[in-house]
Amino acid sequence: MKALPKKERILISLGGSLLVPDEIDWQFIRNFKKLIIRHIHLGYSFILVTGGGKTARKYIEAASKVASITDDDSDWLGIHATRMNAHFIRTVFRSHAHPRINTNPHNLEDFYDVKEPILVAAGWRPGFSTDYDAVLLGKYLDVKRMINLSNIDYVYDKDPRQHPDAQKIKNISWKNFRAIVGDEWNPGMSTPFDPIASKLAEAEKMEVVILNGANLENVEQYLAHKAFIGTVVR
Repeated sequence: MKALPKKERILISLGGSLLVPDEIDWQFIRNFKKLIIRHIHLGYSFILVTGGGKTARKYIEAASKVASITDDDSDWLGIHATRMNAHFIRTVFRSHAHPRINTNPHNLEDFYDVKEPILVAAGWRPGFSTDYDAVLLGKYLDVKRMINLSNIDYVYDKDPRQHPDAQKIKNISWKNFRAIVGDEWNPGMSTPFDPIASKLAEAEKMEVVILNGANLENVEQYLAHKAFIGTVVR
C-alpha cells in the first residue's frame, strides 16, 4: 500500500461500544487522543463521528420499561446519545477541534472551510445510523478512506458466536460484503457496518477499514501502512 500523503483528511467512525462499553472508558479516550494528536503533528486532519454505545441502550431500555415507545422514540434517544458522546469528544479535543458539532451531513455550509484539524460529528435523524452519516460526510467532504473502529478484529463470513467454523475476512469487495450484511438496517441489528451505509460507500467507491479500536497500536500500524489486523472493504 502507498504511504498516506501528508495532510490527508481521515474519517473515523468511533463506535459507541468503545466510548461507553458500560461506563465511560476515559482511559481508552486518553490513549485515542494521544494517537490522534501524534498524527495531527504529522500533518493529518480528522473527521470523528461518534456512536451512542451503552448510553443509548440504557435510555432505550429504561424508556421501554415505563412506556410504549415508537421506533422514532428509540432512534431519537440513540441520536441524542451520539450527540452527548460527540460533545464529550469535542471537549477533550478542544484545542484542536472545530467548536461546532455537525449533526446534519446534508448541511455543511459552515464546515467546508474548517481550519481546525478535527471536525466532530454525531447522529442526524431517525432511520439513519452514524455509519451512514459518516459515509455522507465522506461523500460531501471528498474523503475516500474511512476507519470504522468497533470491538471486533475482523469481519467474518457468518456470526462467529453462533458458527464455530466462521472464517475471518481480510479483504472483501462491497458486493460480497453486502451479500453478508443484507440490504436493510434497523437500530437494533448487529452488523459490522450498516447495510444502507454500505450501499452508499460502494457507490462512492469508498474504502472502509474495520478495526478493533481497543487495540490502538494496531490502528497505528494501519495508519503507518504496516501489517495490521482488520478487514478492508473496497
